[in-house]
Amino acid sequence: MRHAVVTGASAGIGAAIVRRLLADGWRVTGIDRADATIAAAGFTAITADLADPGERAAAIDQLADVTALVHAAGVMRGAPLGALDAAAGTLLWRIHVDAATALADRLVPRMGAGGRVVLIGSRAARGAAQRSQYAATKAALVGLARSWAKEVAARGITVNVVAPAATDTGMLSDPARADLPPQTPPFGRLIRPEEVAALVAFLLSEDAAAITGQEIAICGGASL
Repeated sequence: MRHAVVTGASAGIGAAIVRRLLADGWRVTGIDRADATIAAAGFTAITADLADPGERAAAIDQLADVTALVHAAGVMRGAPLGALDAAAGTLLWRIHVDAATALADRLVPRMGAGGRVVLIGSRAARGAAQRSQYAATKAALVGLARSWAKEVAARGITVNVVAPAATDTGMLSDPARADLPPQTPPFGRLIRPEEVAALVAFLLSEDAAAITGQEIAICGGASL
């Protein structure tokens, strides 16, 4: 059975991805600092704070026979120039970039042909006022994905980034972003987590074997 590791699995986009993959017949291991919210056959939860190097390493040590990696864990922090918070920038980097790097470094070399990596980026990677630190970490994921894709293409492994615009998840109500209201995409509503999950599921499928090194926006017209 195909085995996917999904970070940020307890809520939002990550939880939607877990549910979709389980429905598609995958075995899924979810990693999240919060307790598991999904109880289903084929699902295993690992509780770990991916911003903590020790907890992250312990979680990775529990993983084996992985077919696909989906890094959906994330947080939002933002501020304008003149009020940037170094600690917030460090947190964003640890969760978005360091965690992706540590997971891929251990798991991808063990994958065989048909292995898949999907990193959840953001439309903000193209630039977003008062979100520069967040945008920078999401842009870094694109550089990682394109570099890794070149390294492993000959082995039949793909690496891509899915970049949603504002998505209807609990992250939008995080008190830490109270001064950063989401920008509704031009088509008039927020992106649904299930829509992101559907695109991720396709990229993990055999039908997407020729797609690699790409940043694919799901943005309701926000990138037009």
